[in-house]
Amino acid sequence: MSSLKRIVDIYMQKVSGLKELCERCLRTERWDGSVVSMIVDAAFTSIGLNYFTIVVPKVEEFRKIFLESGRIKGLRDLSEAEMEELMKVWKNKRSWIIAKEISSYLSVTNKDDKEALRTWAMNASLENWKEDPVGRIKGVGLITFQYLRMMGGVDTVMPDKIVKRVINEILENCGLEPVNDDIEFIKKSEQIAFECGYKPIELCWMTWLVQPEGKKMRMEKYSNLLSKI
Repeated sequence: MSSLKRIVDIYMQKVSGLKELCERCLRTERWDGSVVSMIVDAAFTSIGLNYFTIVVPKVEEFRKIFLESGRIKGLRDLSEAEMEELMKVWKNKRSWIIAKEISSYLSVTNKDDKEALRTWAMNASLENWKEDPVGRIKGVGLITFQYLRMMGGVDTVMPDKIVKRVINEILENCGLEPVNDDIEFIKKSEQIAFECGYKPIELCWMTWLVQPEGKKMRMEKYSNLLSKI
């Protein structure tokens, strides 16, 4: 067994139950399969606030007010929703502009929201992400682009600061060079995952869930929450 696989295995053993979460993501079934919720999740997450304590509760509030009531039924409805009403849930206008513009583009490509997201994700190019119709939307960086691709069924990773820190620590512990360039980091992470017998998305989620919050790891602290999202 290589030293790389041995170290990755130690990390992965700390997050039992991760596979189910990742499979749900790859099937585009997070948030009970609501693509609208996934787009809102990605748009809220894009501004860098704590995911579990701020983003998730606000997505749940959005779902209760707009989805459960039937006010928003799909991506087209979200793209046409009144900004003033949306901002009663989440006051960051930039997030809503991102969510509405992504929804506007995807809703035109396919009437079925799930198929729209999955078809876009499968055809989106990592190397040319800045020229992509979603990548060109102001406020959609590579991290959000990759997050959306993952929820659209692509087995990859997001190059956010936590993911990069953990994966680069693993590389350095094996005497290997860290990777700083985002595109190259994504490719290297995918390579590491495959070499060690895991899916890239599992490696990505692992880095978030092994983080400590208080006296517990996120995996343990938010175990009930993870089954819902």
